[in-house]
Amino acid sequence: MQDIANTLENQWMPFTANRDFKENPRLLARAEGMYYWDHHGRKIIDGAAGMFCVTAGHGRKEIAEATSRQLTELDYSPPFQFGHPAAFALSRRLSSILPGDINHVFFTNSGSEAVDSALKISLAYHRARGEGQRMRFVGRERAYHGVNFGGISVAGMVKNREAFGLGLPGVVHLRHTWLPEQRFSRGEPEVGAELADDLQRLVELHGAENIACCIVEPIAGSVGCIVPPKGYLKRLREICDRHGILLIFDEVITGFGRTGKAFAADSFEVLPDMITIAKGLTNGNVPMGAVAVRDHIYETIVDAAPEGSVELFHGYTYSGCPVASAAGLAALDIYDKEDLFARAARMSPSFLDMVFALRELSIVTDIRGYGLLAGFDLAPDKSPGMRGYEVLQRLFEAGMIAKLTGDVVLLSPPLIVEESHIDEMDGKLRKVLNSF
Repeated sequence: MQDIANTLENQWMPFTANRDFKENPRLLARAEGMYYWDHHGRKIIDGAAGMFCVTAGHGRKEIAEATSRQLTELDYSPPFQFGHPAAFALSRRLSSILPGDINHVFFTNSGSEAVDSALKISLAYHRARGEGQRMRFVGRERAYHGVNFGGISVAGMVKNREAFGLGLPGVVHLRHTWLPEQRFSRGEPEVGAELADDLQRLVELHGAENIACCIVEPIAGSVGCIVPPKGYLKRLREICDRHGILLIFDEVITGFGRTGKAFAADSFEVLPDMITIAKGLTNGNVPMGAVAVRDHIYETIVDAAPEGSVELFHGYTYSGCPVASAAGLAALDIYDKEDLFARAARMSPSFLDMVFALRELSIVTDIRGYGLLAGFDLAPDKSPGMRGYEVLQRLFEAGMIAKLTGDVVLLSPPLIVEESHIDEMDGKLRKVLNSF
């Protein structure tokens, strides 16, 4: 073990207790289907789809073969003033499953970049319309929108913000949507839709003419699967329409079947102006993200520029890179061929039955869930987050991975999950939670 520890020191790991990890590493050596194997050869069930991203399960040879072919055919293509067929093919495929008239796709390399790109696009759109004074962003408390400066500015997770200064100017926040009377709500809570009226209050305080966009996660994922109250998202949509504010859904977690439909926008029957995606876009196999926008946003920005000139001064070296595009096309093929979005809807009742039955355990203080996404709160220990970290460690020792945020356990299994996997996760969760 000491020899292994000596090989770990040079990497500064993200969102990790580095000193503790390097003393007792949790190293994953290979993966297939619903399982990882650690460096000791122990089999570990993946209750988190990697990190909400391995939608079709691990080790999909179709994606490996597609990316291998692409590497030998075209390894890199500059995205500024040049293009390649795979990125255009992927954008067409995405437009066929995106809701409504969301038909134009701007590629990034991650969800964080997708969020920052969406914020920039909202500014560019209003400027193209002659309303360049619309520069204020509306985010929400307890939201996660990645880790770039735009994302942490509109987000509302305190620890992700407090060490990095004031963030972008002009950002205001809605209240989060969790209320005590919603405890143990399965699906959309019955109460709380009026919290959307916070947006109207901010309009009255700051002026609608100064607000560019409102960005929310349809289901707040990283903070613990906070499902919106019935009618909440529709009220946000109505307020945005009334005042010319763009509505952005961050679907980096909820996209590609997690809610039982292609996107949460479909599940909640609310059409945003933009959707940010990543994670399941390539089954987590190659980094890639995107902003998908409605036709009028793309057309307004493009048509406002002089003929032959760059319309949006924004992009990345690896925007829509060939290998990521090939991975995305192969992932979409799998989702379609295996009808995984519908499968998620079929498996959701069994999954949520298992999670909500944990209510009987004294350590569990609240549970929330929708589709194949659930979160439950743990009774805290002496300091916030310590109970959650101990649960993460004990779960790994018991042969299971879950996503832990503070004292919240998040479950989001790959959409290939079967009843036997749900039973296995239940057994491991109960073994660990009953040990406290």
